[in-house]
Amino acid sequence: MSSSPVRTWIARVLITLVIATITLVFVLMFIQFVWGGDVGHQLTTLVPRGSFAQSIQTLVNPVFAIAWFVLLAVCGGVGFIAWKFRDRGDDDDEFPVQLHGKTSFEIGWTLLPALVLAAVGVFTVLTLIDLNKPAPQALQIEVYGQQWWWGFHYDVDNDGNFTGAGDVTTATELVIPVGREVQLSVTSNDVIHSFWIPALNGKRDAVPGQHHPWKLKATEAGVFRGQCTEFCGLSHANMRMLVRALPPDEYAAWLANQQKTAVEPAAGSQAAEGKKIFLAQLCSSCHLINGVNNEKVEGEKGVSSQLVSGVAPDLTHIATRGTFVGSIYNLYSPDPATPDNPSGNAGDVALPGNPGGALTGGDSSPYIFNSPALEAWLRNPPAMKPAYAQTPTIVNGVPLLRGMPNLGLSETQIDQLVAYLETLK
Repeated sequence: MSSSPVRTWIARVLITLVIATITLVFVLMFIQFVWGGDVGHQLTTLVPRGSFAQSIQTLVNPVFAIAWFVLLAVCGGVGFIAWKFRDRGDDDDEFPVQLHGKTSFEIGWTLLPALVLAAVGVFTVLTLIDLNKPAPQALQIEVYGQQWWWGFHYDVDNDGNFTGAGDVTTATELVIPVGREVQLSVTSNDVIHSFWIPALNGKRDAVPGQHHPWKLKATEAGVFRGQCTEFCGLSHANMRMLVRALPPDEYAAWLANQQKTAVEPAAGSQAAEGKKIFLAQLCSSCHLINGVNNEKVEGEKGVSSQLVSGVAPDLTHIATRGTFVGSIYNLYSPDPATPDNPSGNAGDVALPGNPGGALTGGDSSPYIFNSPALEAWLRNPPAMKPAYAQTPTIVNGVPLLRGMPNLGLSETQIDQLVAYLETLK
C-alpha cells in the first residue's frame, strides 16, 4: 500500500506531460500554418501568388482545419480519459462503461470519417482536373531539365514548334507575363527531375522521353523561387529555378529583346577578345550563343560549333538574367547600389539578383553586374558546383560532362570572357 502514493504521483506527472506535449504540438502547428508562409520563406506553399497555387491552397485549408479538429478531439479525448480514470491510490477503482455493442456509436464513428474523406476526395479530384486541364490558347513553353539546370523553349507563334523561327530559348530563369495562363510541357534530357514553383503551382515530374503538361498563372508581378524535388545526382540540391512574372508591357519588351541575336562587341575591345576565347576554347562545344557559334575565329583552325553544342545553358542573353549556374549565384546585385551599399549586396544569394533595365536589354543601374562571382565560376566551376564524378565520355575530342569542367583559363582570359558575357543583353 505504501507504493500507492508514488504510483499516483508518477501517473499525474505522466498525464501532465502528455497533455502539455499535445498542447505544444497543436500550438506549433497552428503557428506554422498562420505564420509559416512569411515572405522570407521563399519555397513556402502557404503564400500563393498564382491562380493555380490558390486552387491548391483553397483545397488545403479545410483539410488542415479538419485534421486539426481530429487531432484536438483525439488528443483531448485521450487526455480526458487518462485524467478521469487515473489511479487514485485505492482499491475501489471505477471500471468505465463499455460501448461495445452500441450500434449507433459504432455506425457514427465509422460513417462520419467516411463522409469527411469522401468530401475531401471529391474536391481533390475536381482540383486535379482543373490543374491538368489543357490551355491551348495559353503561352506555350517547353521546360526541360538537365543535370543540373533548367532550360526553356518558348513557342512564340503557338505553332507547336518550340525551336522555330522567332521562338526563344533561355535557361535558369522562366519569364512569364502577369495575368496570362502559361501552358508548360515538362520533360528531361537525362534523368528524372521534378519542376516545382510553390508560389505558382505544385510539382510536376520531368521524365526523359515524356512530356507532362502543367500550368502556371501569376496574379502579381514578382520573382518566385523553385527547386528540383526529385533526387537527380550530385548537384541535385543546386538545381534551382526561378520565375520572373512581369507586367504584360514589360514582358513584351523582354520577349522582343530575346528574339534578337547576340550583341557584337566593339572591334579590339576586351569583350571582342572574350568572344574569340569563347569560340577558341571548349565553351562553344556546349553553350550556344545565337549568331555566334557558327562563326570561326580568324587564324584558328577547326574552331566552330561542335556537334554536342546545346547541352549547356543558352548564353545568347545571359546578361538579362539575375542569376546563373542553376540560379544558385547572383549575376546582379539584389539591392540598388548606393554610397552606403556600393556592392548592392551582390554576394547575398538569399535574395535573387535584379538585372534592372538589363532585363530588356538596357542599363542595369542602380543594380551592378556581379563580375567577382562570374570570375570565380570561370576560374574553377567544380569548386562552386560539383560536377559528374565519373570520367567523361569523349565525343569528337570533346568531353561530355554533367557539369562544367575547369578549362584552366588564365586570369586575362577570364577577364575577357566576363567582359564579353556582360555585353550579352
